[in-house]
Amino acid sequence: MSLVEKIDLQRVPQHIAIIMDGNGRWAKERNLDRSQGHRKGLDVVHEITNDAADLGVKYLTLYAFSTENWNRPQAEVDALMALVVFGIERETPGMIENGVRLSVIGDTSRMPADVQKRLQKCIEDTAGGTRITLNLALSYSARWEITHAAQQLACEVAQGKLKPEEIDDTIFASRLTTAQLPDPDLLIRTGGELRISNFLLWQLSYAELYFTSEYWPDFNKESLCQAIIDYQSRERRYGKTSEQVTTNEKA
Repeated sequence: MSLVEKIDLQRVPQHIAIIMDGNGRWAKERNLDRSQGHRKGLDVVHEITNDAADLGVKYLTLYAFSTENWNRPQAEVDALMALVVFGIERETPGMIENGVRLSVIGDTSRMPADVQKRLQKCIEDTAGGTRITLNLALSYSARWEITHAAQQLACEVAQGKLKPEEIDDTIFASRLTTAQLPDPDLLIRTGGELRISNFLLWQLSYAELYFTSEYWPDFNKESLCQAIIDYQSRERRYGKTSEQVTTNEKA
């Protein structure tokens, strides 16, 4: 039985988030420039997006560039920005054809103007996609996002549009950059690190976490299937007891 056949397609996570780690180490171990690791990683983004869509995943959020990544050597930052442009130009036609809709979260105002322009064009061109939403976290930080949401709410309170006691989980979540997306069901991190690294801190509150030592350039459909199989082996209780969950499932 293949790994795909082991998956219960009725219980595939609706939203998967991935921290794509290990591009640089993958390249270093092969005596390649780090930029070549990122280029290989882009190919995997293409493959995994289609694999996820084939399995029935509706939302795929990829941590592509964090606010902390701006502190990397300028040559690497420049290479990553160029890769974003290259990826958009290469992938947009196929995304349109395959029903992939692009969305972006993060402080993209920090990105070069030409990158912002191309991203917006791709978002507009793929707006009709209904097969899967590919959500890229670019210049993203969860602390930045939460701070920004708090600032928005503070302004609304100061303007008399909102009362402090009216602010609850739902209202706060509606001010986050992911307001139009369901929270992730599953977080995958490649590269062997066991941390979340300032990624979707609010949204991952009840996500299942899956860590693999595989570098992102080596991640493939079998890797994705294994993560989903592991996810399906877990009991998601959301604070309830196992007996309550079992009763609800039977009902």
